[in-house]
Amino acid sequence: MDGLTRSSSSRGRNDAARGSVLLALVGLAIPPLGFLAARRLDQVTLIQATAATCGSAVLGVTAIALARRARRNVERSIGRIGGEATARVGRLLGAISLFVGLTAALALGFYGLLNLFG
Repeated sequence: MDGLTRSSSSRGRNDAARGSVLLALVGLAIPPLGFLAARRLDQVTLIQATAATCGSAVLGVTAIALARRARRNVERSIGRIGGEATARVGRLLGAISLFVGLTAALALGFYGLLNLFG
């Protein structure tokens, strides 16, 4: 009977919030690692590094979706599971990762157009 009457004072985990931050950080780590690989390795060109940076956009969108799910989980539990601030950070970092990836895609597209017509 103790398990039924005891109130839980410990907060649950919001894994979606943590996952959104993790995916956003991975998305933000791709561009510097790609360009570092282009500088240090002979097999990787700057164009390939920029193409890899476009993957940041996919990770950014996924991080934003996970942050949205985390905020929904907080609302459903009436704030008992926590993670609202973590979800906010995940959404912000996910947006930055999305914009970095879109910028790289735009740069790659213009490079292709310049090679085609220039």
